[in-house]
Amino acid sequence: MAADKKNVRETPIPLYLQVKQLIIEKIHDGYWKANDRIPSEAELVKQFACSRMTANRALRELTAEGLLVRVQGVGTFVAEPKGQSALFEIHSIESEIVARNHQYSCKIIKLEAVSASVPLARELDILPETLVFHSVIVHYENNIAVQIEDRYVNALAAPDYLQQDFMHITPHDYLSKVAPLTEGEHIVEAVEADERSAKLLTISVGSACLLISRRTWSQSFVVTSTKLLFPGNRYKLKGHFTS
Repeated sequence: MAADKKNVRETPIPLYLQVKQLIIEKIHDGYWKANDRIPSEAELVKQFACSRMTANRALRELTAEGLLVRVQGVGTFVAEPKGQSALFEIHSIESEIVARNHQYSCKIIKLEAVSASVPLARELDILPETLVFHSVIVHYENNIAVQIEDRYVNALAAPDYLQQDFMHITPHDYLSKVAPLTEGEHIVEAVEADERSAKLLTISVGSACLLISRRTWSQSFVVTSTKLLFPGNRYKLKGHFTS
């Protein structure tokens, strides 16, 4: 680690940031992998010839950023990578999870026909009291709940929606076949988990969550109005755009 000592002294960048960057590089280079224990504060002090306060700040900030997990009395470990969902693109959550070589499963909470309220009718661009389909599904990654999908569907766009086996095909995949997506709208909010959501996601009431409110169109008509709720500590969103 002599090279590390030299590196942290040859730049005007604050020492704690240099320590952070060296730890990040070792994780990204695969030197430390998920769940590996990294050196303790005392060991970092020796390796980087820094103060205990500097080492503590570097570890504290990396923990707050989700890259490390600190277990009292045990040590500091590399965190498991968070699941990642597309922000601007719309994909099936099952395909995202399978692409990470993880196990996907789901639980159907509701599958019903309801009359559209005035606000919902406005969202779907239909008349109030029009029949719509409603589904609530919890999606799991490696048996851990990562998303609540609360979806309303225009019955004219997908008349056989309630007859589908959503244990074997996601609503997204089914709707992509019968009403191909041509346009989408996202609204992203930071919210706290209410009692119902906390129970479905097995998190504490008041936990930080990400909520995506999404509408989708096929040609000129609205197909769905959906709310996707993610536990903030289990998922991240990624967007890509070009000018």
